[in-house]
Amino acid sequence: MAALMQKTWLDEHAHTLPQWQRDAYQAFVSTIADDTNTYPCVPGRQGFLTNNLRFCFIGDPRCTEAAQQLAKTLQAYGKCSRDTGKFASLVVFCETPKAILENYDVEGFRQLFWSLLNHMTTFDEKAWPADIPTDPHHHKWEFCFDGEPYFAFCATPAHDTRKSRHFPCFLLAFQPRWVFDEINEKTPFGRKIKNVIRQRLVKYDGIPGHPDLKWYGNEDNYEWKQYFISDDDTSPSKCPFHRMRDKFFSN
Repeated sequence: MAALMQKTWLDEHAHTLPQWQRDAYQAFVSTIADDTNTYPCVPGRQGFLTNNLRFCFIGDPRCTEAAQQLAKTLQAYGKCSRDTGKFASLVVFCETPKAILENYDVEGFRQLFWSLLNHMTTFDEKAWPADIPTDPHHHKWEFCFDGEPYFAFCATPAHDTRKSRHFPCFLLAFQPRWVFDEINEKTPFGRKIKNVIRQRLVKYDGIPGHPDLKWYGNEDNYEWKQYFISDDDTSPSKCPFHRMRDKFFSN
C-alpha cells in the first residue's frame, strides 16, 4: 500500500522523498496555494490550506502493481476520510516515465485513466453499494470503491488549453461523496461555491467551462464525463468504466 501522507508531514519531510515525488508535491503546492493565480476549486484549495487533504504516490500507472497500490490506499483512505475534515480529498501522484510524457496525448491519458480505475476494481473486496446505480449512463451513477462513492478527478501533462486540468505528472484525486452533502444545488452554500468556482475556472483557463460540468443528480448530468475532461469541448459518447470485480459477486 502507498502511504497516506498529510501536508504537515510533506512540508517537513519532502526532501527525503525520491526526486519525482518531491517535484510532484512542489508542483502541486505551487498550483493550489498560488495567491496570485487562484486555483478555481475552492474546496480543494481550502482542503489543502487546512490540512484536510491526504496524499499518496504510486508507481507507473500502466502496471498492475500501481492499480493494486491505489486500491489498497483508497481502501485505507475510506476508513479515515471522515476524520480529515469537511474538505476531504485524496490526491494521488503517479510516477510518469519519460515514455509516457513523450508518447501520450490527451486521449492516451484518458485511456490510461479508465484502465487504471478498471483494473483497480479487481481488488475491490466489497459489492457495489445498493443505492448507487451500476450503469454509468444513469444520472445518479458515481464511481465506488470499498462501498464508498467518490467523485474522481484527473489532470495530465498533455492538457494545455484547460490549465485547471494540467499537471506535470499523471494526477488523480478522489473526493468522497459525503463532502457534497453541504455543497450542492439545494444549499445556499453550494450554489454560492458553484458560482465562485465557475467564475474562477473561466478566468484560470481563459475559456468557458466544459459543457459536461453539471450538478450530481441532475437528469442531464453524467459524473463519468466530469472525471476526465477533454482539452476542448468534446466528450466520449460511451463510458469506458468496467467493474472487473463484478464477476466475483455474480454467483
